[in-house]
Amino acid sequence: MPPVEAGSPEVRRWTLIAVCVTTFMLLLDITIVNVALPSIQRRLSADLTGLQWVVDAYALALAALILTAGALADRFGRRLLFVFGVVVFTSASLVCGLAWNITALDVARGVQGIGGAALFATALALIGHEYRGADRFGAIAVWGATVGAAVASGPLVGGILTDALGWRWVFFVNVPVGAFALLIARTRMTESRDLGAVRTDFAGLVTFTAALFLTVFGLLRGNAEGWGSGLIVGTLFAGAALLVVFVVVEARQERPMLDISLFRNRAFVGVSLATFAIAAGMFALFPYLSIYLQDILGTSPLGAGLRFLPLTAFVFLVPIATRGIAQRVQPWLLASLGMLLVAIGLLLLHGVTTGSRWTALLPGFIVGGIGIGLANPTLAASALRTVDPARSGMASGINNAFRLSGVAIGVAALGAVLEDRVSASLASTAHVHSRTLAAAVSSSGTRVVGGHPALAHPAVIAFVSGLNAVLLVGSAVAFAGAVAAGVLMRVPAGTGERAPAVAQESRGT
Repeated sequence: MPPVEAGSPEVRRWTLIAVCVTTFMLLLDITIVNVALPSIQRRLSADLTGLQWVVDAYALALAALILTAGALADRFGRRLLFVFGVVVFTSASLVCGLAWNITALDVARGVQGIGGAALFATALALIGHEYRGADRFGAIAVWGATVGAAVASGPLVGGILTDALGWRWVFFVNVPVGAFALLIARTRMTESRDLGAVRTDFAGLVTFTAALFLTVFGLLRGNAEGWGSGLIVGTLFAGAALLVVFVVVEARQERPMLDISLFRNRAFVGVSLATFAIAAGMFALFPYLSIYLQDILGTSPLGAGLRFLPLTAFVFLVPIATRGIAQRVQPWLLASLGMLLVAIGLLLLHGVTTGSRWTALLPGFIVGGIGIGLANPTLAASALRTVDPARSGMASGINNAFRLSGVAIGVAALGAVLEDRVSASLASTAHVHSRTLAAAVSSSGTRVVGGHPALAHPAVIAFVSGLNAVLLVGSAVAFAGAVAAGVLMRVPAGTGERAPAVAQESRGT
């Protein structure tokens, strides 16, 4: 095949295709798996912690590595790291599909996250290298639409694949896509790197990854081990201590993976906190809502995916419909309004019962979807507008890290609340081993007591009680995010800080 030339129409076109295809694939894997979780639990006999790690292992690896992956790409080559990401992600997807038990699946999901971090970190850099001026803006707009489409279609695609072919195809579908992207990368993409890049901040990488892992592990195992046990107290304390060490390490680095000085800007702090809140309060709830739809209301995986459509449709359509408004309204107002609507949406979901129809979820899904559609793109854009343009790459990476950390910590924390509430509800009925039974009911609805009819009804009531508890917690987290956005993103005059400017370009999702 003849050599390719950087900036040529063919290279630009194929680079954009490869980047969009892989971005769609890696972001789809955040939401697609939610609908498949009940099927995974049945086939692999997984407990709640095992199911939580299916989501958390992927999100945690993405969050921990995305900043470092960007630095590695600048230093060693963006195409090289892109190829590495495709190979690792695709290979791990194959192992996920072949997983023989829940531990194998969880480990493979973590490896998937390593590949995903490499792909996500190189996406905009590859586009920026090939495109200039107005063409670059158009290419980034296409990439942004791809992000929105991936998030919006995940539950439906997951439902279709799980119903038609089985849960393993949620992961197998990545293999041909990855092979296609690898072929393009090897034959139609050019290499680029930052000649001024310095050594990678491995000290920051290790301390941040360890802090995040220990925090998530402590939250996941708290109910099983006891919140006052030495293991859990020690784990959570170590996670907090390592986070402090990480901050100290980054403050002393010449080229840190996370520039601590950005957090002197209160607007950037507001954006980061709100981004974490929407992920921890809303996105982290999806696995538990999927279990409710399938194991309590009795819908199929496809049926569950279809019932998520009202929410995901508004997530995708609201940014398009409000593009003109976004050019006239201050970002802090849009972000705080969106977060407030998310909080209200979760309150509308609260109160579901064992006999509810799925339409009882509709008002909450619609209001929550509108809120996400307002807040998500506003926060992503504001992360760039609150800082100097020269630091936009770092700001974007931090924003993504906060979002993914929110998913990882949110899934663990909300799961702990769910299991604790289920245990309390079952204690008066089951008496013996109520904690063990609670863990099983939290992950599998009523199937675990299928052979014990006397426990079936209490198990259903216990799970729904736990779900309502986490909906309240999620709403409180989203409301806190609304306050953070409204107070911190609105920078008072005379402070000398840079507030997010009113958008002058089209909003992406």
